[in-house]
Amino acid sequence: MKFRAIGLISTFALGLIAAPLPAEAQQAGKIYRVGWLRFSPRPPTGPTHVAFRQGFSRIREDDHMPIITIYRGAFAGGEEVAQYVAQTLDFRCVGREELVEASRTYRITAAKLNEILEREPHWWEHWHQNLQPYRIALQAAMCSVAQEGNIVYHGHVGHELLPGIRHVLKVLLTAPLEFRIKKVRSQQGLDEAGARRYIDHVDRARTRRLTAMFGSDWRDPTRYDLVLNLAQMSLETARHIIVEVARLGQYQPTAASEQELQNLALTTRVQAALMMSPRYRNIALNVQAEGGQVRVSGVVTRSVSQHEIIRHVECVPGVSNVVMDLIRLPDHPDYWCF
Repeated sequence: MKFRAIGLISTFALGLIAAPLPAEAQQAGKIYRVGWLRFSPRPPTGPTHVAFRQGFSRIREDDHMPIITIYRGAFAGGEEVAQYVAQTLDFRCVGREELVEASRTYRITAAKLNEILEREPHWWEHWHQNLQPYRIALQAAMCSVAQEGNIVYHGHVGHELLPGIRHVLKVLLTAPLEFRIKKVRSQQGLDEAGARRYIDHVDRARTRRLTAMFGSDWRDPTRYDLVLNLAQMSLETARHIIVEVARLGQYQPTAASEQELQNLALTTRVQAALMMSPRYRNIALNVQAEGGQVRVSGVVTRSVSQHEIIRHVECVPGVSNVVMDLIRLPDHPDYWCF
């Protein structure tokens, strides 16, 4: 009886080992996430076991997928779509609140950032308010969040905060005005005239603010990779389309696109460090990072110490070398000649 039990256990264990298909019969490019128990001190060398080890070593690499940003107009649906996409892809869903919270690192209050993002700027703000510090803070915060990987961001600035990154899928949810009026009326309890005024106010505020911060119009479809008309499809259909597009090979991160994201993140961290310094915040310095090397250029007066700028930049995590390219002018403007 004892030996029969041992035999049954051994047969069952061998059956588990032999269960996966041979490596030659598996579909090309498909990774079977399987495991086995073995008692041999030597690792198995059969084709099935080799395929398993190769697949297991690629699991973390294959788990990296695009960063998705979803912008929607003045009607609901954007957050719901983002949450569904994030849940389906096992991503983290990120909204404005998380972005504002991450921006606190750069000493800008949540109240001020919320005001910058939501309120329509007055005409005089175009003349005396410098929005660059807020753009830098938001961009540095977005890069920090994006580097954690696998996120879906819903909001109306995300598509402008990661320029030039290949594996960012930018989605615009839109609809004709009449459709939007109907949605706003049901959500806000407004009459048609009130809903029209509400949409006009929101669109105008966001258009002016984004134009002031990024020099772009959110209504331009060429700013996005995917534009979905919600008047022509259900939210469920929109969600499925985004998920399927996100799985396409052309939106998967590559070593080059990951490096581009790291370069952008380091650039914005250095810009933020200079912005937070009372000594340098009012000096127009251009920053460009590539693989840990940071180039700082601009026009400064002779009283600005180049060595102090270098020391300040070298304190930023990720900086390995600093190259300065400054044009130095006399401190007194009477000597300036253009």
